[in-house]
This record gives sequence, C-alpha cells and structure tokens, in this order.
Amino acid sequence: MTQAMLHKDIAQLNALTAENLTYGHSSGTIQDKKAFIADLETGKSAFNTLQMLNQKITLSGDVALVRNHFSAEAVNSGKVVPTEIENFQIWQKQKGQWLLIGRQAFRF
Repeated sequence: MTQAMLHKDIAQLNALTAENLTYGHSSGTIQDKKAFIADLETGKSAFNTLQMLNQKITLSGDVALVRNHFSAEAVNSGKVVPTEIENFQIWQKQKGQWLLIGRQAFRF
C-alpha cells in the first residue's frame, strides 16, 4: 500500500482496497474508495516521501488490525506538508486477498 500511494500506482491501489473502504484522515475527513483513489490519481494528494514506521499487526481470523506511524512529505493541492501522524488500519482477507477496509489517522 505504501509503495502504491507513493508511486501513484492506481491499479495496485484498486487491488488493495475493498469496495466498502472507509478512509479517515487526521483532519476528520472521511473518504470512500473512489474519493481516496481519485485524490491520488488527480494529484490533489501526493507524496514526495512516505514511510510506515513502528508497525504492529494483530491477526484475528480473516482480520488484521494494523497500527503504524505515518511519516511523509505530503503534497496537498500543490502545497508541501510535512506529516507525522498515527494510523489504525483494518484489513480483511477476502477471496484469498488482503484488502484494506478501514483506516483512521490521528494526530498524537
């Protein structure tokens, strides 16, 4: 997911996200799959650098709970924004493929 977001790999982003994705930003904005991918595809949201650090994964059946530190030099609407936030993601195995179904970022 990190590499797909960094390199604007739209096919990979589509492959890694569930149709019912709910993607929460630290600002409080919540996007569905279409809006999340559209922002990356159009360049409204982009990254010069992006790393997921200190990742911890907890598995429970076909669900993975993922916490990490999101460290990036983001570009939002043309403005460079250093970003240091925490993430909580929910992944679910569907038809043998792990898909992101939920994400919430928050400032610490």
